[in-house]
Amino acid sequence: MLKGTTLDDPTPIGKYLGRNHVMGHCFVNSDNMLQCSVKNETELGLKARNLLDNGLLVPDDLVTEMLLERLNENDAANVVLLDGYPRTLTQAESLERPENNILIKKVIFFDIDQDELITRMLERGRSDDTEDSIQVRLEAYKEDTEPLLHYYEKKGLVKRVNGSGSVDSIFKSIENVLT
Repeated sequence: MLKGTTLDDPTPIGKYLGRNHVMGHCFVNSDNMLQCSVKNETELGLKARNLLDNGLLVPDDLVTEMLLERLNENDAANVVLLDGYPRTLTQAESLERPENNILIKKVIFFDIDQDELITRMLERGRSDDTEDSIQVRLEAYKEDTEPLLHYYEKKGLVKRVNGSGSVDSIFKSIENVLT
């Protein structure tokens, strides 16, 4: 599982790992999974589209159901790198129910200095990356995602990786964690 602050997007690293099939790992990004389900008009995708079209968020249980469906596909038969899920304790607890037969072995957390993180976000030049919006996302991270990190730390699953530096250097650090 790949985790970073709400602002430190681990997706590029996850895609890099997935493209290079590190030790046969399958990369699953929850946002892409949701978009594909909606685009392909799967049963769950149609439920999600109905909610999204009405300006609602897709609830945890529906996203979990989509993820479990995705994890039953052939390419996800062995080791899977999850990106973007779980984001909250509720999602983690839902994913780890015994009947789901999911074993989280490691949580790779991208550690990065907050000032560097804010600078990176502002340099991206996206219209939604303002100092105010970044502060709101940092607060949401502290409220929703930080407890998830502590949850996995208590289980001894968190492996911290320096999130600063090049994709190649981060990739090497991840390879070391995965072996």
